[in-house]
Amino acid sequence: MNARASRQVEPPSPRTLPDRTDIAFPFRADGRGRTADTGYDDHVRDMIEQLLFTSPGERVMRPDFGCGLLDLVFAPNSPEFASALQLSIQASLQRWLGDVIDIEALEVVSEDNVLRVHLGYVVRPTGTRRADTFERSGGQ
Repeated sequence: MNARASRQVEPPSPRTLPDRTDIAFPFRADGRGRTADTGYDDHVRDMIEQLLFTSPGERVMRPDFGCGLLDLVFAPNSPEFASALQLSIQASLQRWLGDVIDIEALEVVSEDNVLRVHLGYVVRPTGTRRADTFERSGGQ
């Protein structure tokens, strides 16, 4: 009888990245009057936010970049709409940030004029597991 030992996989320990400086989003000055910077995991969160709330055609050199969620804040709400929107967001995240994040959970909630995206993901280069909520209202 050939018994095979089961191996438990532990979550990856956070890894350090080589020295790098990531500019904070939105762009601002820090307390010293210099360009504010941020850690890599927060930079990835900022990239996700930019992708979600950029409308296709808004970036001149990348006209197909973005999800265009702000255009959909006042769209009629239905389970079918939420499912289609969720698939669209997942496809955009995988296309533009698939080498940076692994998506673990994605939920889109639309209430009145507020659009909320709950995203659970792992930042690949650092191994950090995150759960962030991105929210915009029709008035912003």
